[in-house]
Amino acid sequence: MRELPHYQTLKMTRRGRLLEISMNRPELFNAVNLTLHEELAEVFVFALADPDSDLVLLTGEGKAFSAGGDINHISNNANHPELFDEEVRLAKRIIFAMLDLDKPLICKMNGHAVGLGATLALYCDVIFASDKAKIGDPHVNVGLVAGDGGAAIWPQRIGLCRTKEFLLTGDLLTAQEAKDIGLINHCLPREELDERVEAFCEKMLKGAQGAIRATKVMLNLELKRIAHATMDAGLAYEALSVRSADHREAVDAMLEKREAVFGKAKK
Repeated sequence: MRELPHYQTLKMTRRGRLLEISMNRPELFNAVNLTLHEELAEVFVFALADPDSDLVLLTGEGKAFSAGGDINHISNNANHPELFDEEVRLAKRIIFAMLDLDKPLICKMNGHAVGLGATLALYCDVIFASDKAKIGDPHVNVGLVAGDGGAAIWPQRIGLCRTKEFLLTGDLLTAQEAKDIGLINHCLPREELDERVEAFCEKMLKGAQGAIRATKVMLNLELKRIAHATMDAGLAYEALSVRSADHREAVDAMLEKREAVFGKAKK
């Protein structure tokens, strides 16, 4: 059996033909820093090539799935926006590695999934969420463009009309609300989540793996076309917004624990 790689911010385990990937910064609610960006860009490539698994499960350690960007990391990018340009490349690698993964990718959303955390959850094939969890993409609330893949995947799940409401406001949804509008598949009591996910994974592993993989590849063709059409522009706009006065104000407000006061958009 192939040895699992060691990561600083991810934990990987095997249970038979199931490969589990856990974001592993529980003390910070699995907030994403540069290291986690880098390792997420690698781990799905490993999962694709791994000969010892047929199914991949993505989750988070502790109370959250992922709370989005790490505040210290966000602040560093605001002070040195040229550093964000590297993350642009990493973001593309993460999204396309997830879309290229032909094995079913199941999300166990054990807690809140925010920003990039929401994007990671939504690019999974089937999402099981705790009823205590919330999901949303509040990029705009910190003066950023939602360019890391959310603008591509949200409309495919809930349509353009609803997507505009949630991405333009940054509002979070409860897991039940998300399930009701088709953003996620299942909303379950926290105490039932592990058992239900395990049962679904067992069902998938009993299936015809070649047929399942080819069906997923076919279903992802349109998603990949949309991602290719939108990701470069989205990330370019996000890179510009990292350099904006509104983003600087949002970072200062978070650090000072106050409400941000944004300026008017330039004509």
